[in-house]
Amino acid sequence: MDLAHALKVALETGQVRLGLAETRAAADAKKAKLLIVAKSCPDAKLRTDRAVGKIPIYHYDGSAVELGQACGRPFPISAMAIVDPGSSAILTLET
Repeated sequence: MDLAHALKVALETGQVRLGLAETRAAADAKKAKLLIVAKSCPDAKLRTDRAVGKIPIYHYDGSAVELGQACGRPFPISAMAIVDPGSSAILTLET
């Protein structure tokens, strides 16, 4: 699977929360189906854990700047929550 393409499709057709605070809020509310965390995420617990509750965490093999670029955004993204994948196959990522 092309991760960059899956991210862009999820952003266009689904519901995604960007940023650490939004990601934590979606996880705490149990609305997220998948969390994606960059290597440079300031939250050490998210960087090392495999899941938050029953929500799996995918550890992106790149920095927040690279994750932002993969999403087609001009800013760094340290963490993101997939609330609804839309027509993306992003939930099939191995965590």
